[in-house]
Amino acid sequence: MFAVIKSGGRQYKVSVGQSLEVNQLPVEAGQQVKFEEVLLISDANNTMIGKPLVANALVLATATKQGRGNKVIVFRYKSKKRYRHRRGHRQELTFLTIDDIIADGKSLITGETPWARDEELPAVEELETLPESTELEAATGEATEIAEPVPEVEEKKTTRRRRTKKAEETESETEAATGEVTETTEPEPEVEEKKTPRRRRTKKAEETESETEE
Repeated sequence: MFAVIKSGGRQYKVSVGQSLEVNQLPVEAGQQVKFEEVLLISDANNTMIGKPLVANALVLATATKQGRGNKVIVFRYKSKKRYRHRRGHRQELTFLTIDDIIADGKSLITGETPWARDEELPAVEELETLPESTELEAATGEATEIAEPVPEVEEKKTTRRRRTKKAEETESETEAATGEVTETTEPEPEVEEKKTPRRRRTKKAEETESETEE
């Protein structure tokens, strides 16, 4: 009894208990894998050929480990061109063990409906995963209060405001009520000193000076 399955664009002839190497699958070691693309199933009594797949057929396998295949050397050569290119490659593989072959919803080995390993695991009870606080409450009979985090209050900085017309009006009203006048010192305007231009002595000025001296 054997079956032909398809995985990673390749076809494999498998039987129960056989170890198989396929292209890497996203599974962990010990996890069950289902191959639903079954092309052919052959038994001692009959043979089922798919068109292209066999209906209600399934192959169950278990991932044993993840690994890499043997090293393959890829060498490219072009004559009279001085072209030599050598490269190594190791394919990422997943190693499997075939568990069962299923046709029409029944196993071909036992003749019974198969079960998946995911269904074997019982549902996790919520009572087992109680937090430690509830266990302490049940033992002591007292309820522990959970302190809520105090929200942080941001300190608002007081902005420096300019004196508006309303503030000036209020000041004038207070002055009228009290009779006191607040002197406001106004800045004195800066007076620029004008420099007198220095004139050159002309010939006429020299002649007038000589006449006065005489």
